[in-house]
Amino acid sequence: MAPRANWKGFLRLSLVTCPVALYPATSDTEKVSFNQINRKTGHRIKYAKVDADTGEEVANDDIMKGYKVDTDTYIEVTKDELDELALESTRTIEIDEFVPRADIDSRYVIRPYYLVPDGKVGHDAFAVIRETIRNMDKVAIGRVVLTNREHIIALEPLDKGLMGTLLRYPYEVRSETEYFEDIQDVKITKDMLDLAKHIVEQKSGSFEPEQFEDRYEQALIDLINQKRNGLSTTAKAAPKATGNVINLMDALKRSLASEKQATPAAKAQEKGQEKGQEKTKGKKPKKAAAGQREMLLPISGGGKRGAKETAKETVKEAPKKAEKPARSAARTKKAG
Repeated sequence: MAPRANWKGFLRLSLVTCPVALYPATSDTEKVSFNQINRKTGHRIKYAKVDADTGEEVANDDIMKGYKVDTDTYIEVTKDELDELALESTRTIEIDEFVPRADIDSRYVIRPYYLVPDGKVGHDAFAVIRETIRNMDKVAIGRVVLTNREHIIALEPLDKGLMGTLLRYPYEVRSETEYFEDIQDVKITKDMLDLAKHIVEQKSGSFEPEQFEDRYEQALIDLINQKRNGLSTTAKAAPKATGNVINLMDALKRSLASEKQATPAAKAQEKGQEKGQEKTKGKKPKKAAAGQREMLLPISGGGKRGAKETAKETVKEAPKKAEKPARSAARTKKAG
């Protein structure tokens, strides 16, 4: 099920206009999330909006915005007054200018969105704007109002649609000067740079985000699975700090040597994976279930005996590399 649009309105380049919808390009819903609970009762904590002085709960209709000017002094602003500030960008993304992509400092980037035609009309106008941006090999800059604030948005072609990236205003970006002024000026010898370059060459590769694994997320799932199955958990020892490097040249040489040793092992592993893929080439791959990975491991067998048997099986598998938690049967069936 596609997420709801964060914004709907019009995209305009001079006199060319089309209805569009803006969707979030990223999601955090797949991550493990926790609720706050009362340690004594096990009940979930509920937050209420209360008056800071009287302690009484306040209804939503009685809550308004206020700008603090002194300890106990606020300038009250009503919703109607805020609505009167509505800018044209509330309903229209007007493309103001085109800039080279390289000109956008990465510190100004906030988050990405997908911009698509809204409805069955306007696809021609959308395509004209998209291909114009693509052919110019530049990024279109406009403005859009989200969550009652106007944002700068950079638009660039992405497949058949547009990717819109929200950008920060200059006053939101801190200057690096105050942080970098105490960094010492150090002269680096050519030999040190050459060794460091060799290390970089050994570690060089292509950016493949699908190869990244959220190890902390997996550790959370493993912890929850263990606790659900009644297994005791042991804290892992914190990694030891390596301390300061006494001889930088010696450290670079040892780093290069260790990288050279690791490279043949990595290549051998890749070859093994390629052979495994060749063997399973004729087999039909299993369809992955959508949504968050299931972390609930059922305790089979019923009663204490079943729980003990499941616990023993889990303990036997514990030394092995952590695998993705088993999905529930209902969810797997639905995905297939």
